[in-house]
Amino acid sequence: MSRLVARELTLAYEDRTVVHELELAVPDGRVTVIVGPNACGKSTTLRALGRLLKPRGGAVLLDGAELAKIPTKKIAQSIGLLPQSPVAPEAITVADLVSRGRQPHQHWWQQWSDEDERAVTDAMERTDVTALADRPVDELSGGQRQRVWIAMALAQETDLLLLDEPTTFLDIAHQVEVLDLVRRLNHDQGRTVVIVLHDLNQAARYADHLVAMKSGRIVAEGRPQDIVTAELVRQVFGLESVVVPDPVTGSPLVVPGAPYRPNPTADATPERTRPSPA
Repeated sequence: MSRLVARELTLAYEDRTVVHELELAVPDGRVTVIVGPNACGKSTTLRALGRLLKPRGGAVLLDGAELAKIPTKKIAQSIGLLPQSPVAPEAITVADLVSRGRQPHQHWWQQWSDEDERAVTDAMERTDVTALADRPVDELSGGQRQRVWIAMALAQETDLLLLDEPTTFLDIAHQVEVLDLVRRLNHDQGRTVVIVLHDLNQAARYADHLVAMKSGRIVAEGRPQDIVTAELVRQVFGLESVVVPDPVTGSPLVVPGAPYRPNPTADATPERTRPSPA
């Protein structure tokens, strides 16, 4: 049984329905990646899984209970959510930001404990940001900042971790760095991770369970090697492609098809006919 489940989940912003009666059981202890074109509902779904968005219909269940009926603090002790492009308070240091991940575990009679200290230290070591502890977050590079935000989520010590496009605006080296870190955390600690990604090849490389969405509905889900085909890419993204094994990992690698090239002679102005010599 999956701890985190969406049942007939319908999500909307005012009068615009974004997700339609979605059914999803997040596999425990695995990395699930949600992909799809822009505005397909993937980030909206993740927000609902973290109770940042109230369902218009259906429900999200945690351990069989509706999220809407679970106290906020208890949810924060079970689900860590890193939204897209989070903003840190001005001039806050790395250590202070990571420490905020411990707030769900603190009480009015005990604001800081040895357990809090251990969790923060461990999170910073795992994300390789210990040396940055006294640096202001807004002075860091994009990759460093993203590792700090992940460290804060790790310090929260939840069994479930939701990440909304954690590689956005990062160069390719930092993208791989962040996703390798997430994979290690899943492997070493058995944490259940749900990630929203734009890049289908990165999703296929790092996912144990891949969910492909289009127009607010799940089109396919399963192991990347079972569902990533040229037909799926065409159906979800409207792109012709060839799917081959990744030479490094063996995971599916999507190679876009040849771009459209107009016939250079089709629209050319016909050469003026010259009068033949008399």
